[in-house]
Amino acid sequence: MPGLFVTFEGGEGSGKSTQLTRLAARLRANGFDPLVTREPGGTPLAEGIRTLLLDPSRAPGALTEALLMIAARSDLVATTLRPALAAGRVVLCDRYGDSTLAYQGGGRGLDLEQLAAWNRAATGGLAPELTLLFDVPPELGLARRAGAAGTPNRLDLESEAFHARVRDRYLELARAEPHRWRVLDASRDADTLEAEVWSAVSARLPVRA
Repeated sequence: MPGLFVTFEGGEGSGKSTQLTRLAARLRANGFDPLVTREPGGTPLAEGIRTLLLDPSRAPGALTEALLMIAARSDLVATTLRPALAAGRVVLCDRYGDSTLAYQGGGRGLDLEQLAAWNRAATGGLAPELTLLFDVPPELGLARRAGAAGTPNRLDLESEAFHARVRDRYLELARAEPHRWRVLDASRDADTLEAEVWSAVSARLPVRA
């Protein structure tokens, strides 16, 4: 597809959403019109699923959680991501299929191959050209989340051991596909990270007419 698909991954409190917002602003300042979206979410149906998944009062089983994530992803790809990329837009997505492999695979212990197969079915094989991993020790990320405004969601409340497994799986995924992943030390200040993100993304931007 003529556009550019960039995903932002990382544990809780990694600062990835802040960096996505900064990158989008920088792209606009350079004449691009990026599509900014998130997972789970990005469509009315997927946002409804997001509400269910992050509600601390609910306790879906690991398999149910994974299938809901996959359903939300399928809707987002079909109705939003593919049309935007076909139109040549830069797409910035806060989480994508790798989150399922990290959280439901690493964190929950579900079978990685099964999750990968579901991802392929949901996306039709649509993969990001660049994935930015904002890597941060779980204890630092969770401390950031605890100090942030807002009510903690269901995943924020998981144990540090859970988040350590998520981090380990992310790093395994990055090592397996070094051409796609860029691992960033997210313990550093936001301005330094912004410069690294721009360097990684600007080199891949589509040529404008």
